[in-house]
Amino acid sequence: MENAVEVINLTKRFGEHTVLDNLNFNIVRGKITTILGFSGAGKSTLMKHILGLLKPTSGMLRVLDTDLSTLNRVGLREFRRNFGMLFQYAALFDSMTSFENVAFPLREFTKLNEAEIKDKGFKLLKSVGLEEISYHKLPSELSGGMRKRVGLARALALSPKIMLYDEPTTGLDPITTNMVNELIKDTTDAHKDIGLTSIIISHDVKATLKISDYVAFLDHGKIIEHRPVDEFLESKEPLVRRFLEL
Repeated sequence: MENAVEVINLTKRFGEHTVLDNLNFNIVRGKITTILGFSGAGKSTLMKHILGLLKPTSGMLRVLDTDLSTLNRVGLREFRRNFGMLFQYAALFDSMTSFENVAFPLREFTKLNEAEIKDKGFKLLKSVGLEEISYHKLPSELSGGMRKRVGLARALALSPKIMLYDEPTTGLDPITTNMVNELIKDTTDAHKDIGLTSIIISHDVKATLKISDYVAFLDHGKIIEHRPVDEFLESKEPLVRRFLEL
């Protein structure tokens, strides 16, 4: 299977503190991979490396067949257009409506005219299941689940090859949590033609295992388990068992 991300002997230290310790694993293209772990395990640091926001102390990352260490600042900025990001609390612009939030990257990074931006923006909002009545509402007028939908539509605006989800269900009620998970799965399935790869950073086991194809468990900077989800659920690793049984 083709890999979207290859993590090779990746180590990251901040002073004397080792946050990532010689990681070796791959993320398969076109699938949903969840990176699980307790708080402080190194999940966010790993995500920042995948995005090229941090440089390894040693080792390397190959993302979409590109060694990130070969890119300069301008090259990295361009390369990041391959990513979409759904932040923990959606991170919408408070003073912009749903549509304006989605239109923002289209205006900043494409040459589409206003009619084309309007057409694409509305299609994106519709694709994530937002009702038309909410297109012109401010984030403060939307529920948590609706804000997630707008955030996802904005993240998809530039047709990314990799979607990153940072704790997508934190702070949500069970019904909204299920909705967000179904939205992630439906989005991945809807973009199978381009092999959209979804990476979820989470500590919410029950919420994410339902939709994941692969799971990597990170603890104190080490990958202690990385398997297809069915095999992960049968893991005999004591710490993984403890995590699964929470």
